[in-house]
Amino acid sequence: MRLIIMPESSSAMRLAAAEIASVMTSCASPVLGLATGRTMEGVYGDLVRLHQKQGLDFSQTTTFNLDEYVGLPADDRRSYHYYMNDLLFRHVNISPENVHLPDGMATDLSQECAAYEQAIHQAGGIDLQLLGIGDTGHIGFNEPPSPFDTRTRCVTLNERTRQQNAAMFGGDPHKVPSQALTMGVGTILESKQLLLLALGRAKADIVARAIEGDVTPQVSASAIRLHGRCTVILDEASASALTEQTRRMADFQTR
Repeated sequence: MRLIIMPESSSAMRLAAAEIASVMTSCASPVLGLATGRTMEGVYGDLVRLHQKQGLDFSQTTTFNLDEYVGLPADDRRSYHYYMNDLLFRHVNISPENVHLPDGMATDLSQECAAYEQAIHQAGGIDLQLLGIGDTGHIGFNEPPSPFDTRTRCVTLNERTRQQNAAMFGGDPHKVPSQALTMGVGTILESKQLLLLALGRAKADIVARAIEGDVTPQVSASAIRLHGRCTVILDEASASALTEQTRRMADFQTR
């Protein structure tokens, strides 16, 4: 695992965007796994800037998002379909047919999940999977406990996760959908590269558990330590609970 600690959140987000752009420019037809949430907003802003100012080309890029709420249509402002279109897709030259998110409105959710797995396989697998980490230690919506061989499936969201995501629902966690479709941990681990970004003091304790604690289904993010090509980018705040031994192994960058 490659651990990089940046001095502040803005520089961490810029570095994450640069890592994604590097994969895009080194692959003829890159396949990206994408994530949502406040942590990723600056990353997508930087990718849009790279497209508009430096010509970063999305025309041959295929994307698969980690997850989507069950019961929210794509045009609902709280859906991840809307989030991705608003922050990234409508600003770049990506082909709509190359954009994939789970359909939380599907009549048969099991069939939708199986079709999503098949679509990833047909695309040749994911070259780089972008990840955040939730308060419960989840990647995607893989709430504890999530075995490391799980595939794309429908899950019930932890109450803590619903509280964490309540801001988009008027601050009421009870209005957050109780279920979501998510790539499984096993699906994520099959990606050729992983890139986890975590920012802020509120993430420090769960980041430390994921990086330094037991590798366990109780913290699905700990599974990234089983991957041969994983980069973790933190800011100083999110790295603040790491031991000195771990920090000595990190790559500190100044900007």
